[in-house]
Amino acid sequence: MARDYYGILGVEQGADAGEIKRAYRRLARELHPDVNPDAAAQERFREVSTAYEVLTDPEKKRIVDLGGDPMDPRGGGGGGAGGGDPFAGFGGFSDIMDAFFGGQAGAGRGRGPRSRTQHGADALIRMELTLAECASGVERDLTVDTAVLCTLCQGSGCAEGTHPTACDTCGGSGEIQSVQRSFLGQVVTARPCPTCRGFGEVIPDPCRQCAGDGRIRSRREVAVRIPAGVAEGMRVRLAGQGEVGAGGGPAGDLYVEVEEVPHEVFTRDGSDLHCTLPLPMTAAALGATLPLTLLDGTVTDLDIEAGTQSGSVRTLRGKGMPRLRATGRTDGHGDLLVHVEVAVPTKLDKEQTELLRELARLRGEEQPDLVGGARNGHGLFSRLRDWGR
Repeated sequence: MARDYYGILGVEQGADAGEIKRAYRRLARELHPDVNPDAAAQERFREVSTAYEVLTDPEKKRIVDLGGDPMDPRGGGGGGAGGGDPFAGFGGFSDIMDAFFGGQAGAGRGRGPRSRTQHGADALIRMELTLAECASGVERDLTVDTAVLCTLCQGSGCAEGTHPTACDTCGGSGEIQSVQRSFLGQVVTARPCPTCRGFGEVIPDPCRQCAGDGRIRSRREVAVRIPAGVAEGMRVRLAGQGEVGAGGGPAGDLYVEVEEVPHEVFTRDGSDLHCTLPLPMTAAALGATLPLTLLDGTVTDLDIEAGTQSGSVRTLRGKGMPRLRATGRTDGHGDLLVHVEVAVPTKLDKEQTELLRELARLRGEEQPDLVGGARNGHGLFSRLRDWGR
């Protein structure tokens, strides 16, 4: 059975271009992968995009309205109600006979001229953000260079006071047809008109500003709001802010891609943050309370317990990055994990050396006996297990 492209978009059979476009934009806002990462939503988005592509193409839409499926790999109309009828893309039996055996040149059924107004392409711009800006979100004015509507002709491509005229080569049909003889008889073929490029009309006096394209390139300012919690590679979509289409067609979308600048203290793992705390040997042994500056600039007290070992991790709950949901809102924060590295002094003066020797004597660590410790269980390894006691 042919796919119901109208049903996929949720519009009535034979809906006009405006209804189809509004339905597609409504569904795209709900299902786009940047908004809804669910696998089922992404599959549905692909179906919706395919349906929009089919119903905005005049020839493909004609096949759908005749009961066929232009996306069927067996050919246009192969998925129609006729159970895979290979001729479902033609209007009727007389058209089939005309195309293969009949008629005179020009009697075949053509596609007709294509619209000069085309949908614009999407545009992409990258924005560098610090880790703090990713955490808080920012609002900026971006300078973008895209195609915009020609201010002189307003997209028509014609000089002031003039209009397009029908192409003399194809008579306004947008294509040139030819008849060739074969063992089947006369075969009618069609190709786009080389004079008008398939538009069916020509612009005798093009606009001097856009040279008939209906658009010009221009640099402009676009306001963008980046939500809190974004990460490297994420994109924010600005609908209708991309390239204006040829002939003054509707603009595509503008995507702003985040480039996260590495932080000198914190590293990121999803919504969690990590940092390394160099801790003096004495503070690790005796314990201490240290001020820790967080990503947002606030200061919190970090309690270091006596006997803290190098490589231990202190977790500060809710002090990490905001968790960004598919809706663009945040849902709590991740954690900050502080990795402790005990710093052993490399240079000691005479007094410090004597003090450490005295501490080693008091702890019985003046001459660690690795071999003896392995035999009697009272050497270095066993004492290391008791280090924090």
